[in-house]
Amino acid sequence: MKTREIVLCALFAALMGVGANIAPLLTIGGVPVTLQLLFAILAGGLLGSRMGSLSMFSYLFIGLAGAPIFAQFKGGLGSILSPTFGYIISFIIVAYIVGKFFEHKQSLFTYIGAGCLAILANYLIGTNYMYLAYVYWVEAPESFSYLIAWSWMVAYLPLDIGVTILSLVLVPRLQKAIKVQPVRKQIIS
Repeated sequence: MKTREIVLCALFAALMGVGANIAPLLTIGGVPVTLQLLFAILAGGLLGSRMGSLSMFSYLFIGLAGAPIFAQFKGGLGSILSPTFGYIISFIIVAYIVGKFFEHKQSLFTYIGAGCLAILANYLIGTNYMYLAYVYWVEAPESFSYLIAWSWMVAYLPLDIGVTILSLVLVPRLQKAIKVQPVRKQIIS
């Protein structure tokens, strides 16, 4: 690992902490509104699959170690029991997926595919974890169901689509601004 890669990895771990607490009091269906998906996609797009997912894993590890960097300024091992912890896990996968797409080719199709799979991975992992958490270790109302868990996510979908589009527009511009070669060129050289 080069020093530049380590610094960028740490930067994205820190940005995730900031993005988690942009709107700490705004929640929908028990899930806080954050900008973490934006930073997870940017990490994958700018750093590649390996370093992007490593930066998201670093964020996860720092939060589990006790730093209050998860949404609503939470942290520690107890966060694993939070219904929203699955979304934190999903950011590792999101960064990896986006990074893999950008390592192969950068085109409009790549951006659309990466964005769709990023949202899909985020929702599949996060919402299923949230459902299991509410059913097995958090007291959910008797009327709570798998359909209700997924219906909560409908409120987030427009925001997540907008954030995904914004992040995928920013990746090529940020590559130029911080003088990072597209990931695929770094692998070849």
